[in-house]
Amino acid sequence: MRILVVDDEKKIALGIKKALESQKYAVDVCHDGIEALNMAEAIEYDLIILDRMLPGMDGVSVIKNLRSQNIYTSILLLTALGTVKDKTDGLDAGADDYLPKPFALDELLARVRAILRRPKVKAEIILTVSDLSLNLNTHSVKRSNKDIILTNKEFSLLEFLMRNKNQPISKEQIITHVWNWDSDILPNNIEVYISYLRDKVDKPFSKKLIKTVRGVGYKISDD
Repeated sequence: MRILVVDDEKKIALGIKKALESQKYAVDVCHDGIEALNMAEAIEYDLIILDRMLPGMDGVSVIKNLRSQNIYTSILLLTALGTVKDKTDGLDAGADDYLPKPFALDELLARVRAILRRPKVKAEIILTVSDLSLNLNTHSVKRSNKDIILTNKEFSLLEFLMRNKNQPISKEQIITHVWNWDSDILPNNIEVYISYLRDKVDKPFSKKLIKTVRGVGYKISDD
């Protein structure tokens, strides 16, 4: 199970991370709303623990943005705001539960377990570029109705490119969103993975979709 923790108070975020990791969850952390939105768009999480008050974009706006894109990752909203309206705003936006601050870590872990026990709500999410399709639910890729077998990392890289169709993406953006700040990955390694993708997605077909943008990085487009 992979969980994203979003809180601008780094001490709180670290405490939550350590508590979750002690229960064998894989945990990513970020500290502002825009970064949280980008990560949740690029990576399939089982749960997002999201603070209500964040720099860049507040938690409720993050939830609304995700739900508008049919991203139904479960969300536990943390809030120091005590009014009923603050709580209902989060739930109405699409949060699955809320937990008022301050809280005991044991209660947070119990709420996490409860949310993760619930049946997943999955929309049929298919990304397309020309005759290439990527199904996020079945973790499958097809081009011209032919199955394309990708590794998990190749799938994540292709998903990130397709979510940003027609937009140039730098190697640094790819490292941030696909490798999740893994310090061992270098920009030159991205070229290798792009080559792997091209061999599977483009090479067998006459029309090439993955393009090099000189001085920037890469993009996927059907032009």
